[in-house]
Amino acid sequence: MLTQRGLTAITLNREKITAPGEYPFNIPALKNLSTLQLHPKVTYLSGENGMGKSTLIEAIAVACGFNPEGGSLNFTFSTRASHSVLHQYIRVARAAVRAKNGFFLRGESFFNVGTNIEELDKEGIGPRVIDSYGGVSLHEQSHGEAFWSLLVHRFSGNGLYILDEPEAALSPTRQMAMLSRMHQLIGQQSQFIIATHSPIVMAYPDSIIYQLTENGIKKTSYTETENYKVSHRFINDYKNMVKILLEDV
Repeated sequence: MLTQRGLTAITLNREKITAPGEYPFNIPALKNLSTLQLHPKVTYLSGENGMGKSTLIEAIAVACGFNPEGGSLNFTFSTRASHSVLHQYIRVARAAVRAKNGFFLRGESFFNVGTNIEELDKEGIGPRVIDSYGGVSLHEQSHGEAFWSLLVHRFSGNGLYILDEPEAALSPTRQMAMLSRMHQLIGQQSQFIIATHSPIVMAYPDSIIYQLTENGIKKTSYTETENYKVSHRFINDYKNMVKILLEDV
């Protein structure tokens, strides 16, 4: 039986909320949310745009001590404070065995992480930070290459990895390779929490998938997610689907 490590659940402290009709408490993801159980290997947040995936995963990351703009636990830079106050209402339940490593990936601010790494290395204090990311400046690589360097070089065993739409940087082939790399890290006692639209990224079999809808959050199976069903239908009947999509244009 797998020993639970890292995070076991997150709880929304609803009794502290004084303005439930205001953002971020009015987003669909928080309707009726009390406690969300987390899988020891992979937990996915799936759903349409605007349902609150990024807001919720950001709050989980900040509640765990990560910088709102991303990075590892020792990143403290701030370019623009855009995160919500939701993390102040999130209570994180941890297993007895805690992760020793971790990273919060936000695609929209990953550039800022690369800049901060360069600034830290210019100070010349201690080993070069970039060496743990493959040794090549993240700004000298494409967005996809930079994220792949992060996944291959910076991520290691016994880690907690919180990823917001990682597929934005990766081709379908690299998304499949990401699953393989995840499996390696999970075998080394790592845990992932991922918000994604990608049916490829979401395909890890030993996981929990939560679908975020207008009515709140519900646990679902892989083939019942909207992302899978829409992608499956399009790929298997793309000519007819394109015809339908374009006929009224």
